[in-house]
Amino acid sequence: MKYIIGLLGIMLILGLAWLASSDKRHIKYRPILTMILLQFLFGFLLLNTSAGNWLIAGIAEGFGKLLTYANTGVNFVFGGMVNNKQLAFFLSVLMPIVFISALIGILQHWNILPVIIKGIGYALSKVNGMGKLESYNGVASAILGQSEVFISVKNQLETLSEQRLYTLCTSAMSTVSMSIVGSYMELIKPEYVVTAIVLNLFGGFIIVSLINPYDVSPEEDAIVFETGEKQSFFEMLGEYIMVGFRVAVTVAAMLIGFVALISMINAIFNGIFGITFQKFLGYIFSPFTFLMGIPWHSAVDAGSIMATKLVSNEFVAMTNLAQGHFTFSQRTLAIISVFLVSFANFSSIGIIAGAVKSLNEKKGNVVAKFGLKLLYGATLVSFLSATIVGLIY
Repeated sequence: MKYIIGLLGIMLILGLAWLASSDKRHIKYRPILTMILLQFLFGFLLLNTSAGNWLIAGIAEGFGKLLTYANTGVNFVFGGMVNNKQLAFFLSVLMPIVFISALIGILQHWNILPVIIKGIGYALSKVNGMGKLESYNGVASAILGQSEVFISVKNQLETLSEQRLYTLCTSAMSTVSMSIVGSYMELIKPEYVVTAIVLNLFGGFIIVSLINPYDVSPEEDAIVFETGEKQSFFEMLGEYIMVGFRVAVTVAAMLIGFVALISMINAIFNGIFGITFQKFLGYIFSPFTFLMGIPWHSAVDAGSIMATKLVSNEFVAMTNLAQGHFTFSQRTLAIISVFLVSFANFSSIGIIAGAVKSLNEKKGNVVAKFGLKLLYGATLVSFLSATIVGLIY
């Protein structure tokens, strides 16, 4: 029965993307089918094979060691607070972002990351039926983040059509940044984080191919990278450390605001309707969670967490999942967790539009114009990845 429900769920998700298509006649179905099969293949290998378990264990161990090193610096500055178990979330989950950001800067400076991104992007362009820039951006977004990725292609923004810009922005919102992956692994299982990153990479191209089909001419199919005076090693290191610190503080500020607002709204709803706002959203989301493969008795609670991510952000939802007293099965936890690993939420519309606008004001206004359609596509990517996990887990 779970296979029938899951397949119906996938058909619904793809159907919703098809209904929003700007040009149904030019949809390329062969690359879409190929990428769906690759999602099933990689998802199965990562979750259900010894080789996949070994790979994820290695990645988790690597991030675990990085977090240990990061905590050395955190303890040096905030040792008293850590020892007294104060500000534990901010210090143990968010502050390590500073160290991971510094590492990303070093790998960028030594040209290691650009080579990896270009190589994977080139291979993807042979599969997804899109241009090299779109493929590069999909990989780069998962490493650099949804705002930083546009800096690497800012010289090309002016010449991008609205269709290509939509693809780049959807890829950025559908993925996460490697600088905060370690923080996710503190809240949910590493195998779900890694699986979500891989599935979302393909899922972004699948949904965009349905919603926003177009062709790229050979003349347009080029990547013009940012050029300029190269920073010294320590200039770069200081800049990336400060970027990581700003990310950590920004996430902390958003958590304070969103958690407080949700708490207030929950109290108001509970006082008027006898039900919390999150529970109300859970009922709205429950039919979708059921089609993703979650049993009906858990559908409302799961829908509540997923809706929380959509209206606030993934950290708020992950914290609710980690600290909540839920009786979810492992399969249900896998589905919910994979859904949460992306930047698909309302606040990301402003983040991406602001990032593009800071580089090119005209293009930033274009992004703001299709903001809701951008969130629609990125959310479908999360639904697709989670539904596939429900079928193979």
